Amino acid sequence: MNDAATDALALLREDLRDFAGYRSARCERAAGSAWLNANEAAHANASDAEGRLRRYPPRESEALQSALAALYGIPPAHLLIGRGSDEAIDLIVRAFCRPGLDAVLVTPPVFGMYAVCARLQRAPLVEVPLREHAGEFEVDLDHVAACAERERVRVVFLCSPGNPAGGMLAAADLRALARRLARRAMLVLDEAYIEYADSASMLECGALESNLLVLRTLSKAHALAAARIGCAIGDPGVIAALRRCQAPYPLPEPSARCALAALAPAVLTATRRRIAETRAERTRLARELARTPGVRHVHASQANFLLVRFDDADAALARLLAAGVVVRDVRAMPRLGDAVRITIGTPVENDAVLDALRARTEAA
Repeated sequence: MNDAATDALALLREDLRDFAGYRSARCERAAGSAWLNANEAAHANASDAEGRLRRYPPRESEALQSALAALYGIPPAHLLIGRGSDEAIDLIVRAFCRPGLDAVLVTPPVFGMYAVCARLQRAPLVEVPLREHAGEFEVDLDHVAACAERERVRVVFLCSPGNPAGGMLAAADLRALARRLARRAMLVLDEAYIEYADSASMLECGALESNLLVLRTLSKAHALAAARIGCAIGDPGVIAALRRCQAPYPLPEPSARCALAALAPAVLTATRRRIAETRAERTRLARELARTPGVRHVHASQANFLLVRFDDADAALARLLAAGVVVRDVRAMPRLGDAVRITIGTPVENDAVLDALRARTEAA
């Protein structure tokens, strides 16, 4: 293990550095024909004709581990699969933050689960709000680093593309920040929407620093939100430590099977085509919304959604709901009192958004 990896592992909670975790019966790899070590039912459920669900699943599907590693261009040992990115976020906070002592840094307005997991761990929350420049939100990385150095920050969460802001962070800037935080904090980069972006993933920009973790998911571009498949990617020593903190049997067998099928070459080709269609619709919807009366500003987006500001957000939401269109009300988030987030749907759904928002003007 190199010095950098050792430094990253030193950021773990001291009481977890030698933690072995739970060793389930399924981890015993002894050969046998009668498996009576896990207190499973002797017979399959009547609804499960093939008996696929009678046994506990492997801790990790080796086939899915290999398929995801190939998709992301990394060795399998650098990847932890969990129940969506949400589980990875929770594991990271619990593994690195001592309750009441080690802080989590976030950049609001941003995805709320980072703060939720911090609260559940009793980790202090440090906020570095996004700054506005030329009408768009951006992360003040110098301020992030300064706050992490000044406060007792152990985990920094950044989102690229941002949610709900939609902007990207440059790989070179992220690498510089990770190096500045070395021996001090883990930098976690959430790339849930990266497939929709013009820029490459951090995983395509060279080896990761040992204190940098990247989160990926099959929930968004791969259209498997209900399967709950997400990944943490990083230094293999850090990944192994997170795995020891993970609950047993993290992947239900039907979810693992579904995810593996979604990574077949023909399915990936279809997924990439759908991503291209979504990107084209994002461009069209942003252009048309900007021409719509009552829309104050449409933020540039590299994700599958648009953050839209209105002269009268109450009225806009009412018209959308009256037309049966449900969008995300983000007005409770900092500095977004006039905004909603609109997911890019099908062309028909996107036209419904435009029709609803333009209906009052046309009627007048």
